[in-house]
Amino acid sequence: MFEFAGEWEGAVNAIFLAVTGFVAWHGITYRDEEGNTDFVRLLFGSIAAMFFLMVLLQDILGVVRFG
Repeated sequence: MFEFAGEWEGAVNAIFLAVTGFVAWHGITYRDEEGNTDFVRLLFGSIAAMFFLMVLLQDILGVVRFG
């Protein structure tokens, strides 16, 4: 996904996975004081989880190929 990084592609992928993994985890597990979820956080958490899995499965593990 980050071919422009050249020899640093592995490091960029790892940083991207760390950031999107945290955003996905926070967005999906967030609850307010009353225990309610927030639709926007769930939406962006799900999008981040999708990108996390896409980079992990395609670029890091090489298991699948997306489009």
